Amino acid sequence: MDLVLDVFDTYLFDAVYAKLIPLSAFAASELRLSHNASATAILPSSSQWSKIVSLLPRPPISLEDASYSALSQSLQLSAWPRDYMLRQIVSLSIITLVGIHALYFIFAYMSYRFIFNHEMRRHPRFLKNQEMLEIACSLRAFPGMTVLTLPWFLAEARGHSRLYDGVDTYGYLYLFLSAPLFLLFTDYCIYWVHRILHVPAIYKVLHKPHHKWIIPTPFASHAFHPVDGYLQSVPYHLFIFLFPLHRWLYLGLFVFVNFWSIFIHDSDMITGHPLEKIINGPAHHTLHHLYFTVNYGQYFTWADRTHSSYRQPESSLDPLLEVKALKAAKSE
Repeated sequence: MDLVLDVFDTYLFDAVYAKLIPLSAFAASELRLSHNASATAILPSSSQWSKIVSLLPRPPISLEDASYSALSQSLQLSAWPRDYMLRQIVSLSIITLVGIHALYFIFAYMSYRFIFNHEMRRHPRFLKNQEMLEIACSLRAFPGMTVLTLPWFLAEARGHSRLYDGVDTYGYLYLFLSAPLFLLFTDYCIYWVHRILHVPAIYKVLHKPHHKWIIPTPFASHAFHPVDGYLQSVPYHLFIFLFPLHRWLYLGLFVFVNFWSIFIHDSDMITGHPLEKIINGPAHHTLHHLYFTVNYGQYFTWADRTHSSYRQPESSLDPLLEVKALKAAKSE
């Protein structure tokens, strides 16, 4: 998220904050209260300001002769520098909300339009106006999930994670191995989070809203109780505080896991592919929504097979068979 924040700062937020909260608006009070702690909590300190100016090849005005107002007008700076925590909180909240809505509607719509079998809408357990209900549930969940996730993103943006930039830091071998390590670690953690969410007392409060969608569409992928959605995302954030991971790789994996969550909610029951006993795909997750206590995994089947919760997808279990049977009965 720090990469995304840097891009938004460079191309949007620097200009927006300079316009909305310009340094010049606080110039007079800063000059009067330069030693006041309350002022320095809002404005850059003298050392921070000197550092900013020192980066300029030719400062337009010397610090000795210029007021904060004149200098800020020249540099078009905001009273909230990039590393000011309140600014980071506001910026990350905006980015997260915009990002999750964009990912959700782009990928879910594409999956619904081009992959989801629309005949499934005739299934007897498919709810009336279900797509709109799924979307409404997701939209209600996004703000709460954003608030809960914000501390992780803030800690990342403030440099407390183990994300790194240069490939030479850990070498190419670790770079290539860190992707499957991320997937295995998060898959196993999510397996147990998901399984705990099915404990009856917890299920009734947190996870039951997601299982309202017996025959899910891709729009059900984020249709959670906000705490449920947050808990299942914690392993993604936790990983980068335990293990080193390249920044760009993490960003790519984070987009991928959101895409995968959408992909496995298309009610597909295509079976017989060679990786069926390894990859937890749409057919496996369709069985989870149908039978509740099987196939808790996110990407792989090994945790379910190890802990006796695996159910093999079979063509005889395809919910589309019920749709075809009803259609045949009506045509008789």
